[in-house]
Amino acid sequence: MVEGWPTVLWAHIEVRSQGGKGTTDNYQVPVGVLLERPEGLPDSAYIGSVEAPTGPRFLFDALAYEPTALLIAAKITPTSSGASTARLESGEQSNTSLVLDEKFILKVFRKLEPGINPDVEVTEALGAHGFTDVPVPVDVWREGPTDLAVLRRYERSRGDAWTLALASLDEIMTRRCPPREGKFDMVGDSRTLGNTVARLHVALAETFGFAPAVGSDWADAMSSQLQRVAGGLLDAVRIEVIFDRLRAAPDLGMGIRIHGDLHLGQILQLPRGPMVLDFEGEPERPVAERRRPSSPLRDVAGMTRSFQYAAAVTIRQLSRADDEQRVLASAWAERNMNAFLAGYAEVDEVHPLLPRARQSRDALLSVFELDKAVYEVAYEISHRPDFVDVPVSAVSRLIDADPPLPDFPPES
Repeated sequence: MVEGWPTVLWAHIEVRSQGGKGTTDNYQVPVGVLLERPEGLPDSAYIGSVEAPTGPRFLFDALAYEPTALLIAAKITPTSSGASTARLESGEQSNTSLVLDEKFILKVFRKLEPGINPDVEVTEALGAHGFTDVPVPVDVWREGPTDLAVLRRYERSRGDAWTLALASLDEIMTRRCPPREGKFDMVGDSRTLGNTVARLHVALAETFGFAPAVGSDWADAMSSQLQRVAGGLLDAVRIEVIFDRLRAAPDLGMGIRIHGDLHLGQILQLPRGPMVLDFEGEPERPVAERRRPSSPLRDVAGMTRSFQYAAAVTIRQLSRADDEQRVLASAWAERNMNAFLAGYAEVDEVHPLLPRARQSRDALLSVFELDKAVYEVAYEISHRPDFVDVPVSAVSRLIDADPPLPDFPPES
């Protein structure tokens, strides 16, 4: 506790599912306490009030109120102890980030996992390796073996790639022009991003090591995720048939440590090029599963699905999208996916990590795209139920593809 008013209480909360018989999750909640409700505090950050002998005390999310946010920053990281301004960074859901004096960004992990946080672990290691297109930590706050928060330099940018993608799509929807004629055409950014992701995979392989892939391990993880999600929304039997293709596939390349949740929202477009953010992995998957080696093509599938997702969301949000607009959105996604894949393929050092045969690469990418779409169903059920039709439609399209998804060639 920090003495005086306002003050901060640091609550660690244990959440048990299924009446205490299931999993247990741990969260940290910094709670601000004040003698009156803070002015300008959003309703979503207000917790309530409690009675004390000398009057009521008002409780709120301490990170959402600048005076308490500054108290937290000064307490947990000496590097930011002189900060005079703090503002919440928009866009995060599972964690909370504070921008301090427009110089540093403090990321507070909401859900606590035993041991070093994967986002800290990977970016520290990549920074030491010399790969600078990730946000390398300046300071880390640990309690025993557990990471509670990480401080990094605040990077000025054009925005995240998801926001730029939606702006690009909005323009061609409004003007009804081919993607290449759009003032906000991002095909150059997409190609550069592909190049950056390939170099990231090379750096991850060199830093954490690599080994020949075992298809059954990946198929088992996909099946486990499918069983957690299916719930009548998906044709699990047909999907399992596709996942089974992995089990005996002979040519899968290498397993490496990967990003694990790569999409347009994880890319910050800096003046010097893209920066890849947030290496915690997909929040709906168990942490142990997120840390397991996987194919670089799983990250590639995350990006191709993200381009498709941006196009689908844009069409969905139009009140009366017509056939012309649907064709334009599809062309935008195809154009940017191809640019990304071309940029990725330009990095010679990444190819030894991938399947040798082109048909095997196409087949593995298609299976990972399906797995990603299944994950998206789980995510939307948890966070945006109104959007679940977007990934459900993608799953149906993938398993009903004509021609069908490519299959793995037999061992030669």
